[in-house]
Amino acid sequence: MTLTTDLPERPDLTTATPEIVAYVEALEAQMEALQTRRGRARAETALEPSEPPTTINLISISRNGLAKRTPRHFYSRQRRGGMGIFDLDSPEDDPPAFLALADESAGLVLITDQARAFHLPVGEIVETEVRGRGESILDNFSLRPEERLALVIADSGGSQMVLVSERGQVRRIAAHYLGSSLQPGTVLYNPQEGGAPAAACWSQGDGDLFLATRWGKAIRFAERQVPVRGCLGMRVDREDAIVGVAALHADGAVFMATDEGKGTVRLMSGFNANKAPGSGGKVGMKSDHLLGASAINAGDDIFMISRLGKIIRFSVDEVPFKEGVVQGVNCMSLRADECVAQARS
Repeated sequence: MTLTTDLPERPDLTTATPEIVAYVEALEAQMEALQTRRGRARAETALEPSEPPTTINLISISRNGLAKRTPRHFYSRQRRGGMGIFDLDSPEDDPPAFLALADESAGLVLITDQARAFHLPVGEIVETEVRGRGESILDNFSLRPEERLALVIADSGGSQMVLVSERGQVRRIAAHYLGSSLQPGTVLYNPQEGGAPAAACWSQGDGDLFLATRWGKAIRFAERQVPVRGCLGMRVDREDAIVGVAALHADGAVFMATDEGKGTVRLMSGFNANKAPGSGGKVGMKSDHLLGASAINAGDDIFMISRLGKIIRFSVDEVPFKEGVVQGVNCMSLRADECVAQARS
């Protein structure tokens, strides 16, 4: 049976009879099973060779701060839709939660749910093979009771870091505040104003910002419209929350993925910018649980990790680039599992 990756949009079935709905859902389930088997076979027979040795490390971190780093070239590219390989070996009650890529000479900025920031040199994170146990990176930091890790980002990549809270408040922080001279526990803002930190990215300050929520809603607006003290970037439903932010230009694109292992590349040519920040946004991707949003370029690689510690690396070029709203294509095959984090390289 021949499968196509670009199927027509699913029609509105709200007025269809139960028999028709059941038939369509059965066909979709069969298509999903066939695509999963095909993706697994491609991953097993068409792995690409590893890249040349590099000092760039992939850092995998659990929810409670168990972390390890592995040079990126030890992760071979698979075809989109593969099952991946086991990565961070963490306890069942402490699953993977964060992925970051950084040079071994660089550092990470760790941001907690109380909006406090800490700096950690990448070289201080234990280096292991791809499948490794890791060690806690929080033991040397004085966290407050009930304080938890919320975000992890490399300490460089632009002139300023864009930080967005759960409720859509946007702030910009100059890069020189976040380097090795960062005072441990520096408070970046009052989390009572907009909730805990939810997403961060680096920016040069001359383009647009793309914010996305867990339910797949998104907004795009000019970054220069964010004042020094910050502002509301997007109105977010009470049951929803921000999960991603990307800095890009009008001709750029964003990769978005869901907990089900589906992904899409949304072209900004099909997503008009708002005249000002602060609106409710519109659908960026059809999803009930979006993981995040990353600005990408052709040729980039995507890393995705699951709750059971399986990780996959694939070329973003294998994901269809779309101007309209879609549900995404299979990027990682899952079995009694779910994706929890993504990163771009």
